[in-house]
Parts: sequence; C-alpha cells; structure tokens
Amino acid sequence: MSSKRKKKGGSGDSDESTRGGSIFPDEVLERVLGLVKSRKDRSSVSLVCKDWFNAERWSRTHVFIGNCYSVSPEIVIRRFPNIRSVSLKGKPRFSDFNLVPPNWGADIHSWLVVFASKYPNLEELRLKRMTVTDESLEFLGRSFPNFKALSMMSCDGFSTDGLAAIATHCKNLTELDILENDINDKSGNWLSCFPDTLKSLQVLNFASLNSDVSFESLEKLLTELGTGSFSQELTLRQYYDLEDAFKSCNNLHTLSGLLESTVLYLQVLFPASANLTFLNLSYAILHGGELAGLLSHCPALRRLWVLDTVEDKGLKAVGLSCPLLEELRVFPADPYADNLVHGVTESGFLAVSYGCPKLHYVLYFCHQMTNEAVATIVQNCPDFTHFRLCIMNPHQPDYLTKQPMDEAFGAVVKTCSKLRRLAISGLLTDITFEYIGKYAKNLETLSVAFAGSSDWGMQCVMSGCPKLRKLEIRDSPFGNAALLSGLERYESMRSLWMSACKVTMNGCRILAKQVPRLNVEVIKDGGSDECEAESVYVYRSVAGPRRDAPSFVLTL
Repeated sequence: MSSKRKKKGGSGDSDESTRGGSIFPDEVLERVLGLVKSRKDRSSVSLVCKDWFNAERWSRTHVFIGNCYSVSPEIVIRRFPNIRSVSLKGKPRFSDFNLVPPNWGADIHSWLVVFASKYPNLEELRLKRMTVTDESLEFLGRSFPNFKALSMMSCDGFSTDGLAAIATHCKNLTELDILENDINDKSGNWLSCFPDTLKSLQVLNFASLNSDVSFESLEKLLTELGTGSFSQELTLRQYYDLEDAFKSCNNLHTLSGLLESTVLYLQVLFPASANLTFLNLSYAILHGGELAGLLSHCPALRRLWVLDTVEDKGLKAVGLSCPLLEELRVFPADPYADNLVHGVTESGFLAVSYGCPKLHYVLYFCHQMTNEAVATIVQNCPDFTHFRLCIMNPHQPDYLTKQPMDEAFGAVVKTCSKLRRLAISGLLTDITFEYIGKYAKNLETLSVAFAGSSDWGMQCVMSGCPKLRKLEIRDSPFGNAALLSGLERYESMRSLWMSACKVTMNGCRILAKQVPRLNVEVIKDGGSDECEAESVYVYRSVAGPRRDAPSFVLTL
C-alpha cells in the first residue's frame, strides 16, 4: 500500500468502516483484490461500498481505456494512483477502412506527459489506432526507466527512428510488438540500437516492416528470442546458423512474419514448431501445400492467422492438423480484387469446422458463402464468441440459391448463445436484425456493412440486445428513426459509429439535445440541417467534449 495512503486510526474509524460494508482491514482487502484480474469483476467490486471502492482504487495496477476520449488522463491518474500497465484505444475501428479522415486525433503525447508526472514506474503500454510520433516514442523511452513492454497495433505517425529510440533507451524491454501500423520505414538499422547487454527481450514482432535488416543484428536477438522477420537472401552459412538458432528454440510459442517465405525457409521452422500456439502468417503469401507442410509440425496450435492465398486446400490442412485450434483469421491478399481468382470459399470454412471443434473466434474474408454452410459451421462449433464473416462483394446473396443471407446469421445467433461479437455482410434484410434482437442476448459488439432494409432493423437491435456496447454501421439505409431509437441505450454503451447512412444533421442535433452527457461528433461537408451527415460518432465521456477536434469535426 502506498505510503501516501491515509490509514484508519481508532475504533471509531473501524465502526464506520463496518457500517460502510467492509469488515476487512484495508491491507487485507487490497491484497485480496489484487488477485482479481478481470476488468469487469474489478469494476463490479468497486461498486459494493466506499471501502471496496477505495481498496480497488489503490490495488489496481492495470487500466483499460476503450476510447481515449471517454476520459482524460488527469481523471485517470486521480482515480488510480498506482497504475503500471495501460491499454488505450483511439480512432473508431472503421478507420481501418479509411473511413476516418487523416489528422482526426487520438494523439498519445498528452497522455504520456501526464503519466510521466504520476506513473514513473509505468512498465507496459498497449496502443491501438492511436497517433504516435517519433517524439512521443523518444519521450516514452526517456521518461519511464522501468518500462518493459510496448505494443502498437494500427497506429500511425511514427518511423523506424522512433523504434530506434525505444531500442536505445528501454534497458529492461521484454516486448516490442509492432503490428499493422502505418510506419515510415526508413531502414532496418534500428535493430542495431538494442544494447549488447539486453537479455530480457521475449517478444519481438516487426512483421509489417519491409526494409532489409542486418542479419547479424537479427541473429543476435534471435538466439535469445527465437523469432524475427527478414527478407534478404541468405548465404549457405547464414542459413545453417539460422537453422541452428531455431533448433534451440524448443519453447517457442509465437511466430510471425515470413514476408517472403520459401519452402527452404519454412523447413528451418519445423524443429521449433512443436510447441507453437500462435502462428501469424498474415503477411506471408503461402499456398495450400506450403501451409500444410508447416502445420503438420504444429500439433499444439491454438491461434492461426493466414492470407486467403492458402485457398481451401490450406484450410483443409488446418482441419486435419490443428484439433486444438480456437481462433482463425483469414485475410484477403488483395481486398480490392473484383474477380475470384484465388481465395477461400465455404468449403474451406466447413473443413475447419469439422476438424476444429474448439473453434470460438473467426474472422473470415471470402467472396462467396451459403446459408447452409454457415448453419453447418455453427452446428459443428457452437461455442463461437466472435463470428466475423466478411463477404467482400457488397449485397452478395447465397451464391447457390440467390437468396439473402438472413438465415445464415439467424443460425449463428440462434446456435451460439455465448456470442459477444458479430460482423455481418452479404445481402441482408431486416430479418437478420430481427434474429439478432431476438436471440443475441450476450452480444456486445455488432459491425454492419451494406445491410438492412429500413430503420426497423436497427430498432430491433437496440431494443433486443441488452449487453450491446459497441455498434458500428456503414453504407446502410438507417436514418433518424434508427439513430434515435437508442436514446435510452447510448449512455450504457461505449460508442456508436454510422457512416454513409441516412442520418441527417437535424437527427444528430436532437440526439445531442436529448442526451447532453453524450459526445455527438459529426464529420460533415457543410449543408443544412436536413443534409445527411457524412459520419456520426457518438460516445459517452466523463471528460466532456474533446479539446483537439479538427475543423472538419463538429461537436454538437
């Protein structure tokens, strides 16, 4: 317990504590609560009574902030004085599809300045869709002497110079995970900035970088780490050195990268694959036979990310070789391809469902699907918590029957009672949304694209999904009636995003007036109140309207 914490004194204080609901001394209660790791459980604990609120406050070391504008850093440091780990999300998810303009916001620097003043022992920072500059990374490396872990996913604004600053100044680094970021990739020389004395590094992922790196620098880290990413040609001696390094990696659990893989390189990995639980090949253009050869050496695999170049043949190998698989993500190698030349279909998805009964998380990009296939898949794997099916051609029906895909997603929500996240696509009518409202009682996040018939669809979801926290919609026919159907729900949700829908400025103003504690932001190119709002972002915040909104964002 912090030495600055005011402790209870005499018996009078003890009686007051008992009346407040706690019969335990502060020190005991804080130690017990320190064993509670779930964010939801800790939040529930803090609501029991004032004593439990204070104990939870002082014992918490990690904070998760799902929207960087829902709270200010000043409020965070007042609420939790002993934080050592922070997870922070910024832009709406649809920024991944270029639906959020550049310079929208979500800059990390103001957070780091505040944290430096109150959290000198900060050890871990996990960022998603935040803007991070090289100056911020330099500040981070110099301000927190015990810093250990940095993860950045879908962030922008920095270059390999910033990574060099982290490598130079973070002497106790255990993890540097750089995934799917918009980076100015100047060179691979930043790897040489890690000190020769660094022995703590356990996770290094820079698979999204393409610059050539020094094999010597990589080998130095690889000996300790057992993973890396490179694309340069190897001499025969370097190949054997690499092979020897991987042979020593008997406890390797995660492997990613392989941007320019060949059969020769894949064979190097075989000795280190027996204990792999996570294989990220989302940057590797592999064919089905190559994937099959690798997976035959990965009996313990739980998570697999691949490109659709593996085709159905590769996914059939997944079903045959990975009985413990829990998560599958299949990304498109070319998301803008008009015609299906290579890719995956319902056949590959079915094969995985037959061979992987523990599967509960899927992200699946494809060009064709059928209602019957989806119904069979969820019967084989009824424990889905995350089901994200992305049929890349908008308004694509069941390609065999030419019927809408309503029954497919109806089967998902009827069968998968644990479902928490759902992404829907294809030709869908309001029937899909009626199914969701009726059956998806544990749904927390719903993503909608090019779907629905009328406002009634969204109204069904808002009235029928009591646990809904995040709703994101694009290119759908929902208007003001749909928007305003959530008046009583938005304060209990994290956020709502609607773009290219039928919502008008007048509808947005009504929402802002009816629920003034919400931040209602509109991205709009002028026009009257009856003009459709280009994009609407609605979220709850205890910090009020944000102070860094750019000129193209109107806060109502």
